[in-house]
Amino acid sequence: MGFKTLLAYQKGFDLAMEIFHLSKRFPKTEQFALTSQIVRSSRAVCSAIAEAYRKRQYEKHFKSKLSDADSENSETQLWLDFALACQYIDESKRKELQEKSREIGKLINYMMNNPNKFGL
Repeated sequence: MGFKTLLAYQKGFDLAMEIFHLSKRFPKTEQFALTSQIVRSSRAVCSAIAEAYRKRQYEKHFKSKLSDADSENSETQLWLDFALACQYIDESKRKELQEKSREIGKLINYMMNNPNKFGL
């Protein structure tokens, strides 16, 4: 089993790609601000999950990296709020993406609370 088989990783990857494609429609003036931040934070969720999986033999490291993933996931939700406030997305799209993000957060927290189920 590798990190790519983890449901949190798969859903995180899918959300990051959806956000990436959506962000292509943001104004060019946002390229180095909102666009780069939301793409970076959504991708960082997956990279932290991958790192956590490789550190799974050390419970504290595993949980620490998962905590990083959870933080990046929360940051992504913040950037979605900004995208809505700037009128780059509508309320229904924000709700849809934030619900996916919340689900990812629940999966990450499950992993943190049950490290023994992930090879520890």
